[in-house]
Amino acid sequence: MQLARTILTTALLAAFGYTAGAADNAPALLAAGRVDDAINTLRLELSQTPNDAQAHNLLCRAYFSLEDWDRAATACEKAVALGPSNSNFHLWLGRTYGEKADASSFFTAAGLAKKVRTEFERAVELDPKNVDARTDLAEFYLEAPGIVGGGQDKARAQAAKLAVLDDAKAHWINGRIAEKKKDLTIAEQEYRAAIRADNGSADSWLNLASFYRHTGRLNDMEKAIDQISAAPIKASVVLVDAAETLVRAGRNFPLAVQLLRRYIASGSPSEDAPTFKAHYLLGTILEKQGDKPGAAQQYSAALTLARNFSRAKDALNRVNR
Repeated sequence: MQLARTILTTALLAAFGYTAGAADNAPALLAAGRVDDAINTLRLELSQTPNDAQAHNLLCRAYFSLEDWDRAATACEKAVALGPSNSNFHLWLGRTYGEKADASSFFTAAGLAKKVRTEFERAVELDPKNVDARTDLAEFYLEAPGIVGGGQDKARAQAAKLAVLDDAKAHWINGRIAEKKKDLTIAEQEYRAAIRADNGSADSWLNLASFYRHTGRLNDMEKAIDQISAAPIKASVVLVDAAETLVRAGRNFPLAVQLLRRYIASGSPSEDAPTFKAHYLLGTILEKQGDKPGAAQQYSAALTLARNFSRAKDALNRVNR
């Protein structure tokens, strides 16, 4: 019934040429994980208002969620061309170049990495108070080699700027820097300082859990994730991220399933973890547990929302063989 209503709504919109508020509706569709509906809505709007920079940015983010980096980059480049003074447009273009670089050959990735730095730096220049842009820029400086503009000193300088805007994020970046330097004692202190600065938020507990996973302290990782259920949750995406952390560590799959089912049932999904990806991750856990029918159901649910999500397609074919 939901699919039928979606098809009918799209047909009516096309028939009557109605596009008012389409770009306003797209973020809600993306957050709900209804990426196919979001793309259809945005394409409809852009067919009539092709110079809508915000619609191009949202289309980029829809393709980004599908891991279609080429189409995402094209849409984000168009958004930046139409709205060159918008900090977030540059931020999303930088993120897209970064993901595309990860999926590219060494030489292509090196060229894209320079574009990532340029876009993140421009995003910060346009809006020095953009916490997400400063955080992403700090991460780039920390992870990228010096030949493309990386450097721990640069990351530390961004952390100092973030301390004024978001003290918890600053402690997190400083923790990452300490981890890179193999100073695990200082790293743990910084991650715990972030928890205190963020009033014990679930997000900060997850960052500590991730640190424990990286360092092989898996029992401590599980204890930190246990804190998430009772901690203040600023964004529901933390539930999905916590489940993914458990899966990567190969630990406590029942808790991971519980977290994902809680997220899917919450009614407050996040664009950072589209519902179709939550279904996919839940399917992978059920498949690991030997529940192929349950896994197939979850992969099918993912494809109902995002029919071109290749990982879910491949997984569904695998469990149905």
